[in-house]
Amino acid sequence: MTAIHWFRRDLRLGDNPALHAAAAQGDVLALYVLDPRLWASAGAPRRAYLARSLAALDEQTGGRLLVRHGDPRQVVPAVAREVEATAVHVAASTEPFGRRRDDHVEWTLEDDGRALVRTGSPYAVTPGRVRNGSGTPYKVFTPFRRAWAEHGWHSPAPDAAATAGAVTFADGGRSDAVPDAPVPDGLDLPEAGEGAALARWAEMRDGPLAHYKVERDRPDVDSTSRLSVPLKWGELHPRTILADLARRRGEGPDTFRSQIAWRDFHADVLFHNPSGAHESLTPVVPENAWVNGQAEAAALAAWADGRTGYPLVDAGMRQLKGEGWMHNRVRMAVASFLVKDLHVRWQRGADHFMAWLVDGDIPQNQMNWQWVAGTGRDASPYFRVFNPVTQGVKFDPHGHYVRRWVPELRNIPGKAVHEPWKLPRSAAPDYPERIVDHAHERAVTLGAYHSMR
Repeated sequence: MTAIHWFRRDLRLGDNPALHAAAAQGDVLALYVLDPRLWASAGAPRRAYLARSLAALDEQTGGRLLVRHGDPRQVVPAVAREVEATAVHVAASTEPFGRRRDDHVEWTLEDDGRALVRTGSPYAVTPGRVRNGSGTPYKVFTPFRRAWAEHGWHSPAPDAAATAGAVTFADGGRSDAVPDAPVPDGLDLPEAGEGAALARWAEMRDGPLAHYKVERDRPDVDSTSRLSVPLKWGELHPRTILADLARRRGEGPDTFRSQIAWRDFHADVLFHNPSGAHESLTPVVPENAWVNGQAEAAALAAWADGRTGYPLVDAGMRQLKGEGWMHNRVRMAVASFLVKDLHVRWQRGADHFMAWLVDGDIPQNQMNWQWVAGTGRDASPYFRVFNPVTQGVKFDPHGHYVRRWVPELRNIPGKAVHEPWKLPRSAAPDYPERIVDHAHERAVTLGAYHSMR
């Protein structure tokens, strides 16, 4: 008897309860469906990383990962018929697109006398399960986090080595080739696969985690986990991380646990508010407060290219194109600058991030943009405008981060690098002038906000 495990956002063998549920029915056909719609809409960095992650997963399955191209709504039932599978097992999708797709697959399988079995999800607590005393979803993070912790989560499923010994992977026939996915020029991708993810977590757990609360906002210090990438692709499950954190005490582990809770909170918000993927959950300024047309295009281009004249912003945008990743503190600063200094709608910035981020993930990306824009749930107030200079001085006090990513400023020492316009033009002749005056644009933003009020 054969069951299918349809891999999606769980590109790993370890701590994968849906895979074990499939194995309980017999041999397992490991299936990945490459949807041309999602492939085309993904940015080049994500396509390149996905290709590498699938190669790593194929190696883990002994070369028996079946890759098929097409619309999963047709491909999955067709493969189930080919191998006469009794059921298709998955980790549940909770984002709007995935829920619609899976419902359609489930109905088609049921017509064939087969089942779609959902076991677990990419989150510690599946979105929709944490509710307040009246049965409604939380809109504020702190009470959500308390209820989330009280709800708890399952212990990790067997690790990759144990799973490899317990699961027999069936031969599903010839795979479709993964399309060529070249890495954009100048982009340095992290190593893909479950092994690399576990190694990165071990490095974090046994080192920077102890100082995480203090150092996590410092882009000039390598004290963040960078696990947003393997978590996005499911090369590592948050439950694995939480099990390790439970054995550690201190502010570092507690703060890291809260970051996992934020990830679940954002997924929960989108689960209950699917329109939030594209629309502001709370409008905060009049529509005429946003720039349009050529003004919008020019502002967006300068921001995207890292040529705004504000060093921290430019360093972040260049890191994005250099690594397909950006430090979280800098993400907040560059997002605030786009929305509140350049008056560009948050959706434009979210789209650019999704085009370049290797960890581009709709719930996290969109809800974090809405947090900065003040339009989301438990968001930063719209009247909070990040000052790109003070953010740089506070979190990159020696200017190491800026000088790494903005070579035009490498000869400017110390924190002076955050205000190059105060130096003679000869100090950084190739660095652009500021495209706006922050103090003026902050006043414009606050005026628009108060007019809406």
